[in-house]
Amino acid sequence: MEKGLTYTSTTIVDNANTASAMGSGDMDVFATPALAALMENAAMNAVKPCLPEGSTTVGAMIQTSHVKPSAIGERISATATLEAEEGRKLTFKITAKDTEGIVGEAVHIRYIVDRKRFMEKVKQR
Repeated sequence: MEKGLTYTSTTIVDNANTASAMGSGDMDVFATPALAALMENAAMNAVKPCLPEGSTTVGAMIQTSHVKPSAIGERISATATLEAEEGRKLTFKITAKDTEGIVGEAVHIRYIVDRKRFMEKVKQR
């Protein structure tokens, strides 16, 4: 996989992804869990076209800073860049912004997995 692969995911802050709605806080601003999910989505999509048939990636670690609040109606974009590949391990650097600047940054690790084998490990109830 080529270092430097990139993808940008976007969302609009709404009542469903605020800290008060997600239970991570009690104010109507973009929630940190929503920011982390947006960042992971960007990383997943950065490498998706390059994966072997039947493969996907799964998140293993995210180290995130959330440095600025974003109000309802604000557009958030997270851009992930593949920094390193070590076998199945992929390391991304991610920057998230709103219209006023950087709202957060992250280092994120994902692993390439075979979808079928991965799901076989999930205990069916």
